[in-house]
Amino acid sequence: MNEESRRIPVATDQDVVRVRQLVRTVAVEAKLSLVDQTKLVTAASELARNTLVYGGGGTVEVSRVRNEIRAGIRIVFADQGPGIADLELALTDGYTTGGGLGLGLSGARRLVDEFAIETAPGAGTTITVTKWCR
Repeated sequence: MNEESRRIPVATDQDVVRVRQLVRTVAVEAKLSLVDQTKLVTAASELARNTLVYGGGGTVEVSRVRNEIRAGIRIVFADQGPGIADLELALTDGYTTGGGLGLGLSGARRLVDEFAIETAPGAGTTITVTKWCR
């Protein structure tokens, strides 16, 4: 169940900063621990930068969510870029094409509780991550 959702276009470096700020604000509102706030903001920063650099820009939607047990934050990163040709390679630990924080997709995946990716060459990429309150 979504409580509220906020969407930001990602077209410039300043938009990546705005994504980080929004994620931090929503993480504080959701009462994530400081460690989990930091993990989520770090993952969001990497994924927003990927949206800009590799996807040519797109959107980021940040939502507070709740399931039967707990509350959390879901973030959807979407672009209409070239897609990821070799997803298995892109998800390999340590794989990066340069730039960003050097975390790569695998590093971002380790920082969140749920990570899903939809991509196809020529069809863009959508990555959905969720961090749950402890």
